[in-house]
Amino acid sequence: MSEKVDNDPIRRLLDKDDNDPIILYDENDNQVEFEQIALIPLEDKLYAILKPAKKMEGVADDEAIVFNFQEDEEKDPILVVEENDKTIDQVFEVYNQLLDEEEKKSQKTTKSTAKKTKKD
Repeated sequence: MSEKVDNDPIRRLLDKDDNDPIILYDENDNQVEFEQIALIPLEDKLYAILKPAKKMEGVADDEAIVFNFQEDEEKDPILVVEENDKTIDQVFEVYNQLLDEEEKKSQKTTKSTAKKTKKD
């Protein structure tokens, strides 16, 4: 399944400060709204993890979809649903590592702040 995308959603996905929902169009030109979860670089490719904003057939409420960035015949950017299970697993592995790193940073900051508060 390929998702037709205009330049605005691609730029918004690449803008780290833009966390608004992303509107994509399926092969039948139906709008599908997604919540941005993460952008994951992996082996010289870029992947987007997006969660459907509304119930989507074949996708559980706690699941997200991995898309890879590609170009169509006219060199326009498109997002294509990643179908390779190994690649999907690798993308989520990197994502989980990033979450763990962020959690550790957050814990260090919390401990540091607590120590400063006690000294004051």
